[in-house]
Amino acid sequence: MTAKSIGATRRLALCAVMAAVTCVLAPISLPIGPISITGGTLAIYLTVYLLGGVWGTVSTLVYLLVGLVGLPVFSNYMGGVSRLAGPTGGYLVGYLPMALLAGAVVQWSAHRFDEKGAAGTVIALIVQFLGMAAATAVLYAFGTAWYCVQAGVDLQKALAACVFPFIPFDLAKMVAALAVGMPVRRRLERAGLL
Repeated sequence: MTAKSIGATRRLALCAVMAAVTCVLAPISLPIGPISITGGTLAIYLTVYLLGGVWGTVSTLVYLLVGLVGLPVFSNYMGGVSRLAGPTGGYLVGYLPMALLAGAVVQWSAHRFDEKGAAGTVIALIVQFLGMAAATAVLYAFGTAWYCVQAGVDLQKALAACVFPFIPFDLAKMVAALAVGMPVRRRLERAGLL
């Protein structure tokens, strides 16, 4: 095997592992109204830290396909196409652009600032946090738009039910991903797994 094919095999294996991690974390949920707080966004933040935008999105797609065939990997241990068509379906679809955007920013900043010492690390963390926040705003846009259509409510009610209660939790998940993601990524890179 060539070094290139070994690297691709490792990425595929890590992609499958992170899809499995998402399948484990995403169903864990705390209902606070029509939408639940889940471990899904945390899993995706961690996934894109390790895999970047493209492979992180592929891993997220694998997770969604596992749920669409009926395995109980969506919030509240549910699965199936009906979850995608239901009021939270926009959030499930929104995971894909969220992973792509957050992963692109994380990957770009990691390569851009990694060699610049402690100051570079701080700048990278700030950029990555802002990238994850922007990606989460895209997720909120997909989810809120779909919730408005499905529930027949106006934007103000949808924001009150689907966005505002989740902001503190998602900010905490971003901080957790920043604390765990960068050290794990660096260790995997040193081990030659990334």
